[in-house]
Amino acid sequence: MHDVKIWVEGGMDQLVPKEDEYPSVIHQSIRYSLFAGGKRIRPFLVYLSQGLYSNDFNRILPVACAVEMVHTYSLIHDDLPAMDNDDLRRGKPTNHKVFGDAVATLAGDALLTMVFEVLPRKLSENKFDPRSILDFMILFARDIGIEGLVGGQVVDI
Repeated sequence: MHDVKIWVEGGMDQLVPKEDEYPSVIHQSIRYSLFAGGKRIRPFLVYLSQGLYSNDFNRILPVACAVEMVHTYSLIHDDLPAMDNDDLRRGKPTNHKVFGDAVATLAGDALLTMVFEVLPRKLSENKFDPRSILDFMILFARDIGIEGLVGGQVVDI
């Protein structure tokens, strides 16, 4: 599992703008939470699923990264004062405690929208069928939206 963690973190590092890119505060905020640690269980499950069909794991790396990026967006938003108002996440001050509520909200929003820009492009570069990419993105959006993650958060609050 440690190798998968290194694999997905390397992939995310390539996908997410560096901390010094303008406007730097948003990229610092994104990276603060995205690389704050964690077990990377969701990307590990993507890795295991790919292993059932092929050992071409780099072809599916964008999906593993996207799943972790969406998870991180959800944690940033979940920690906000309007939700759970958590002070710590993985032993560190939460994003909004370090960067403020507004930047934390925008960092979560940026991570989510980045997924919908980067994922189809990377899957296309990896020679996935365009119809399969579209079908996947529709399912992914549904699972993140009201029928999935967002709906679960509404129930939680």
